[in-house]
Amino acid sequence: MLYWIEEEEIMPTGWKNPIRRVKAPKLPTDPIEPVQIEEIHQLLKTCQSNYAGARDKAMMLGLLDTGARAKEFLNINLEDVDMATGAVMIRQGKGRKPRMVFLGRKTIRAIRGYLRYRHDNFPALWVSIRGERMTYAALRCLLRRRAEKIGMKSIPTPHDFRRAFALVMLRNGVDIFALQKLMGHSDLQILRRYLAQTDQDIHTAHMRGSPVDSNL
Repeated sequence: MLYWIEEEEIMPTGWKNPIRRVKAPKLPTDPIEPVQIEEIHQLLKTCQSNYAGARDKAMMLGLLDTGARAKEFLNINLEDVDMATGAVMIRQGKGRKPRMVFLGRKTIRAIRGYLRYRHDNFPALWVSIRGERMTYAALRCLLRRRAEKIGMKSIPTPHDFRRAFALVMLRNGVDIFALQKLMGHSDLQILRRYLAQTDQDIHTAHMRGSPVDSNL
């Protein structure tokens, strides 16, 4: 309200907006560590050739490939997925904003393998053995169960896969603005915390874009 009064020049000349003296809170800038790709390899190896194994493998690959938030991921319906192109419609992202995310060939193949076990008409993509839409608690449970099988000290969360998605995409040369759209972030400041780049990442980026080596 005070900013509007200032912009509309309602107050007399010389009036100063007291809000200008209030400093905005600093956002945390510490990088957020993701689950490691090698750990995901090990988690996938625990998935057997049965309904739960095929579903869990497809879910872990889907989490990593889409970078979707857990709630968005669990709300995906079969009709939201184009199995030919890998496009997935997130109908209600954060702030109720829809967006598209995508699946690679390996993830699509894993989902097809999981769906071959399905013999129901339930609209949800991710369904429990009891025939219900997977919940967040069930997703956490399957990750904990898989992690315990390989002796992981730190149990990964669905959000750890989202962090891994961000960092791997950046390392693979994806434009940060495209990454922002894929992740459904309205502010690059928020995205920055996901990108826990190492010195090697920075060195690789310089080698790839050196103005001297590439232009002189």
